[in-house]
Amino acid sequence: MDNYHLSPTSDGWELKKAGVDRASKRAATKQELVSMLPDFFEGKTASVKIHKADGTIEEERTYPRSADPRRTKG
Repeated sequence: MDNYHLSPTSDGWELKKAGVDRASKRAATKQELVSMLPDFFEGKTASVKIHKADGTIEEERTYPRSADPRRTKG
């Protein structure tokens, strides 16, 4: 499973794969970028940590939802 971070930048928001310098997606607002996530991750298995404007983690989402490890027993 790939890990991504949705984080603020000096000129908007970006989605970056962990360990990679170049952003996969950019948008002016956080909400605009969050709305792009389902289409971007279609056919992929990934975990996204969504950060607040101060850089702390607000939530974590798994795509597709069926891959969420919290839904399995054990």
